[in-house]
Parts: sequence; structure tokens; C-alpha cells
Amino acid sequence: MMSKYVKIKLEFPIHSSVSILYNRISTPGGLNEWFANSVTVKDDIYMFKWRDNIQTARLLLNKQNRFVRFQWIEMPEDLYFEMRIDTDEITGDVALVITDYLEQNDLDEGKLVWNNQVENLKHIIGS
Repeated sequence: MMSKYVKIKLEFPIHSSVSILYNRISTPGGLNEWFANSVTVKDDIYMFKWRDNIQTARLLLNKQNRFVRFQWIEMPEDLYFEMRIDTDEITGDVALVITDYLEQNDLDEGKLVWNNQVENLKHIIGS
């Protein structure tokens, strides 16, 4: 059976220090600045609010200055979204790599949402 979800990977160059970027992708205060209107956390459960929409996600993995991986509570357990910080060893350039699973019929809209969110992030950190 073909999954209705498609794994996507999006890479965004970010002009920022790794520690500043990591703070923005891993803390409720950082996520609140660009990802959602409100972010609260209790234990490893994050509640994201956008206007009238509330979604909860479990923090699956977290490595200091490298990545965070969440799983939406209402999604199948093997699906996640991840925000990973890649640093080019030679140039030192920093990129944010987003991995997500989107429904087949929501691919374009989902990619657009990530593009818009990351543009907000770049604006916040002056990238």
C-alpha cells in the first residue's frame, strides 16, 4: 500500500551562529518568535498554537547545536519533523535542513508554509 505521506527535505542557508540558530529551533521562546504564535512545553510535549489551531508534538530527539526532532501526536508514530543545523566544514556556512512528512495532496502548500516560516526565522535573527 502506498503511503499518503511523502518525506521532504528542504535546505535553507542561514547567516547565523549555530548557537543562536539552535536556540531558535529548540526552545519554546525561540520557536515562539518564528514558528508559532505561542509555544508551551511540559515534559517532552510541546503545544504549538497558530491563531485558532493548536497542535501538540512530542520531542523525540534533541542534540545540542545540531538538531531537534518532533512527532505530531495525531500523526502515525513513524512520521516526524526535524530541524537540523548543517555547517560546511570548509566554508563554515550554516544551513537549516528541514525534514518533514506531508500528505501527498498538501505537498506544495506544506513546502510554502516551511518557506514562509523560515523567512520569518531569517528576519528574526537578521540573516
